Amino acid sequence: MVDCTLSGADIDSVESFAGKDISMEIFKGLHAFIWRDFQANNCNTYFIEGSKKILVDPGIFQFFSHVRAGLAHLGLSPGQIDVVVITHEHYDHMDSVHLFEKPTWIAMSRGARDSIRKYGNGREVFPEPDFMLTEGTLNIGNASFYIIPSPGHSPGSICVYWPDRKVLFSGDTIFKQSIGRSDLPGGQGSLLKESILRISKLDIEYLLPGHGEIIEGKKEVQENFRFIERQWFRYLEDN
Repeated sequence: MVDCTLSGADIDSVESFAGKDISMEIFKGLHAFIWRDFQANNCNTYFIEGSKKILVDPGIFQFFSHVRAGLAHLGLSPGQIDVVVITHEHYDHMDSVHLFEKPTWIAMSRGARDSIRKYGNGREVFPEPDFMLTEGTLNIGNASFYIIPSPGHSPGSICVYWPDRKVLFSGDTIFKQSIGRSDLPGGQGSLLKESILRISKLDIEYLLPGHGEIIEGKKEVQENFRFIERQWFRYLEDN
């Protein structure tokens, strides 16, 4: 298990994030740790608390104090996480996975695992995932999700849809008024376009992206898809 105690540095981190939305409650059982420092790359991390505790995209090791502080704000520690879900293989979303030890499980797509082996990931060794995420229903405790492959930004990208709560964890497939890059190794613009079109058909009340601000409300989510189609799809035609 990950050490459940807070060091002096961790306590300082909790204090330094005070008043900065270190833990944003979206609704009961779902919290967001939004990364707001645009001078340093890191991702948003999401925490689901049901019969099992789930963390989506723990981010960069260097900035894990951001996540640790968010959990501490809720009276929790990383050692209490049951499952870490990775939306894709890029360093800024999954560098911190090596902090977690059994009984915490790590889950990612086979495409993400294979992409790390092919292209690398900025770290020499990453732990082998405990199970692979494939298209279809994923039950973790009392929560049921649907895994949607969404290649384009990266070969192993997935979106995680929570149909009971109409929540989409979109990774770097789509953001508020923007999309993930498709010019990184294994990226492909035409596939990204197809992935966005597919997820745009879902019934979404909360769009939770890997970077930037959350979009709340079905009308606002659909308007964001329309904006992206108008502003960004033309750049994906030949990429």
